[in-house]
Parts: sequence; structure tokens; C-alpha cells
Amino acid sequence: MKDKYKTNWNIRTMVFSGVLVAMHLVLTRVFVIELGFGRISLGSICTILAGLWFGPAAGGIVGFSADIIGCFMKGYAINPLITIAAILWGVVPALFKPLFLKGKKIKKGAWLSVGVTLSSVLCTLVFTTAGLVLFNGYNFYAIMPARLIQFCAMTVIYCVITNLLYFSPVTHVIQGIGKQKAF
Repeated sequence: MKDKYKTNWNIRTMVFSGVLVAMHLVLTRVFVIELGFGRISLGSICTILAGLWFGPAAGGIVGFSADIIGCFMKGYAINPLITIAAILWGVVPALFKPLFLKGKKIKKGAWLSVGVTLSSVLCTLVFTTAGLVLFNGYNFYAIMPARLIQFCAMTVIYCVITNLLYFSPVTHVIQGIGKQKAF
């Protein structure tokens, strides 16, 4: 029986994972709006797509790598709870993949959105907030209202962009579905 969560580690997977890490770093560390206790960026979409395209293990590795490299780029100390959140961005939506492989497009998009929303709750509201409070010394009650607003806005954006990219021809190209034989 074929494992539905297995990652096929080959050159294609490693190259695309590296590209997704690089895109994540650019979207999270360069094209970002810093709020001090949070940030508005689209980098997590790269990690989500890595998990969906190559499996939860690859998604977790992309999230971990992007977080660690990003900390070194900006000179931040590594926050273990935020690193766990980065890993979960790639793992949790990929676990929902069996639910949106079959059925109508609306049902597929809804299940993908459920996976992204659950990731957002765990990563944004639970682990990252806990990391900011426990390791960076922020006051929970002071940052939570703004983090809730950030969560609501960014979750909708993540769901829309992830659905648009995953259910587009890009997925077929990256996963090598329907690839033609070389001459």
C-alpha cells in the first residue's frame, strides 16, 4: 500500500524545496511590513505549498530551513516556539490533502482552506504568540488584539492565494504530472 504522506526525495523535490525556501525568505524578510510583535508577509504560502506539493516532511523542512536562515539573516535569536510554528505551516495543510483530492472543486477548496485556517490558528495564535510572550517578553494582553486582527486578515489572504496556486496548472508542472518524455 502506498503511503499517502510519503515524500519522494529526488533532485526535483530538493531543487523546488530550495526555491521555495528562497522565495519564503524574500517574502518574509524583504517584502514585509514589520509590526514589532508581528509581521505582514506572504512567506508562509511557500511553506504551505511545499507541504502540499511534496508532502508534510518536505513542508516541515522548508519551514524549518526558512526560519533558521531568516533568523541568521536578520540577526534574531532562534525562538523554538516560532520555529515549531514555521514547521507546522508546511505540515498541517498537507495532512488535509487526502480530503481534497476527490470531489468537486468547491469541496476541495473548502478542505484546503480548513487546513490553512487550522495552521493559521496553531501557528499565528498559539505558537508564535506563545513564543513572543515567553521568549521575547511581550505582554499577552497587549499584543493579542492586534494579533487577532492580523490572524483574520492574513488567514483569508493565505486561503485565497493557496487555493489559486494549488488548483492551477502550476501544481501539475511542479509535481511533474503529465511530463513528456525527452527525445
